[in-house]
Amino acid sequence: MRIKRLFKYDYPKLTGLLIAIALAYYLFSRPDIASFVSGLNSLSYLGVFIAGMLFTFGFTAPFSAGFFIVLNPSTLSSTIMLGLLGGFGAMIADLFIFKFIRFSFMEEFEKLKKTAVIKKAGDLIERTFGNRIKVYLLYAFAGILIASPMPDEAGIIMLAGLTKIRTKTLMVLSFALNAMGIIVLMLI
Repeated sequence: MRIKRLFKYDYPKLTGLLIAIALAYYLFSRPDIASFVSGLNSLSYLGVFIAGMLFTFGFTAPFSAGFFIVLNPSTLSSTIMLGLLGGFGAMIADLFIFKFIRFSFMEEFEKLKKTAVIKKAGDLIERTFGNRIKVYLLYAFAGILIASPMPDEAGIIMLAGLTKIRTKTLMVLSFALNAMGIIVLMLI
């Protein structure tokens, strides 16, 4: 029992995420990696699409962000085109997450909505801001998570579980927000 407690660690996923961020920073700050990524011209479209898909997931987002920062397209029009292609890849991955959450987790979300803590929190936010503002805040927070190189899973879970968003609306939001986030990263 004592040995089991000795090896118990409370935050393995957060630690893994921090290690992924540190590793991505280390890799993409090296000049040889930067020149390698810049030299991928023959695979640039496929690479940007795949990096866009990786932009969505928590543990791969730091590597994807590093890829987009180091990519350094030559013109603003190529930056926008690559951002749109990466945004399309991210939208495909977000759609996969959304469908998975809607299919697998909806029963648990319905149970969660009925718990005292969630009801009280929802009532407090609704009394403080009103229902309409509460919905706007939810969409704004989820949008920030989706547009940033933070894990999209959290924003998609919020939209899939706490709203009645339609798939087409999610696709448009995901594409636009991810493309904007990727373009901003490339312009940095």
